[in-house]
Amino acid sequence: MKKGEKRKQELLKIAYDMFLTRGYENTSVDKIIEKAQIAKGTYYYHFESKEQMLEEVIDMMINSEAEMAKQIIQTDIPVPQKIVGILASMKPTEAEQPIKNTLFQPENVLMHHKVRKKLIDTITPLLSEVVKEGVNEGIFECDNIPERVKMLLIISDSTFNEGTFSERDISVFIDMTEKLLGAENGTMSFIYDLIDKSDMEAVE
Repeated sequence: MKKGEKRKQELLKIAYDMFLTRGYENTSVDKIIEKAQIAKGTYYYHFESKEQMLEEVIDMMINSEAEMAKQIIQTDIPVPQKIVGILASMKPTEAEQPIKNTLFQPENVLMHHKVRKKLIDTITPLLSEVVKEGVNEGIFECDNIPERVKMLLIISDSTFNEGTFSERDISVFIDMTEKLLGAENGTMSFIYDLIDKSDMEAVE
């Protein structure tokens, strides 16, 4: 890694840590510069603004999630469990929630959509690889796999990562996933027990 790139990665790590501990809004460029012990010109050589730095911090998080997904692919667990593991890897850790919450601020709506697209574009080929494995094993029966996977990712993200959901939402998601991938009824039913229900709505 070249010296300039190494310095940039060091700044991103500092920003990541400060965004987690202080919050994005409470972390100024001056504070990052002070922590890094660099000149202001050095900061602006690497980043045009704090917003660009936030976007690159999130890119760093996405790359970490992608590495986790690759590790899941290499495991010996059954294909359906691999799919759920990869979907789960898309979520920020509990400690990273303050950064995720920043994206839901009205002023960051464009960045939110951009980040969401990058996440889906990054995970789609990885998850497609697993679905193809399932097709080869006779667990799934489907074509147009990347397109189906992309739709699955979009629905999963919208349902479980962007607000509260109900028990019926989980049931429909499981049913939809099985139909989307051409799986037998009940193949993905174990998802229900794995979903974090802390955001589940009260039963109507």
